[in-house]
Amino acid sequence: MHKMTEKTLAEAFAGESQANTKYQLYAEMARDEGRDNIARLFEAIAYAERVHARNHLRALGRKMSAAENLQDAIDGENFEVQEMYRAYLAVAQLQEEKAAITSHRYALEAEKIHAEKFAQALQAVQEGKDIDLNDIYICPTCGHTVENAAPDRCPVCGVPGSKFRRF
Repeated sequence: MHKMTEKTLAEAFAGESQANTKYQLYAEMARDEGRDNIARLFEAIAYAERVHARNHLRALGRKMSAAENLQDAIDGENFEVQEMYRAYLAVAQLQEEKAAITSHRYALEAEKIHAEKFAQALQAVQEGKDIDLNDIYICPTCGHTVENAAPDRCPVCGVPGSKFRRF
């Protein structure tokens, strides 16, 4: 593939991925305002954006095995933990941006757990198995991730465990 085409597909994938997430968040906000039809519209268009992202990823030749996808996920999470969020947090602290400090700190702590979970899954795949996985609980405020049961309170942000979302 020509470099320029690869670059445009990668940028399109990033843009469609961002639109998908943004529209899902807008749907939540609309639903919170009692505007269920607007929420459904955002959800429908978010799905279309996801379809576009998937098509761009496929055009980039990114139809990989579970092991390759897990390694890619581990590499991404480790980059976020070891470099990206540490740097972002330092900038936010330097500029005394409290909301950004909190947001970056929340993400940094969750990404550490995500990398560990993906590594466990990769090990299972390398052993020719699927991962043994119980219920996963995610804090809706900071993204803290735990398996088996939600804690009484989130250890990162203090949200009650009853608010965690189960997967």
